[in-house]
Amino acid sequence: MTRKVADCRNSPSVMNCSLTISGEEEEVVRAASEHAVSVHGHTDDEELRTMVRASLEDEKANA
Repeated sequence: MTRKVADCRNSPSVMNCSLTISGEEEEVVRAASEHAVSVHGHTDDEELRTMVRASLEDEKANA
């Protein structure tokens, strides 16, 4: 299974957040959503999780 990455640097933020989360898709969606709520003040709902899921990228393999 391909690991997924959520990178806060790819989203506009007044905080200039640099957090990157990687793992299996559901783990990353859950952790990134929790981060978005606790740090960035978002509401934890299906819309947030859909946006997080859409922003995920495949983790690049180490050479």
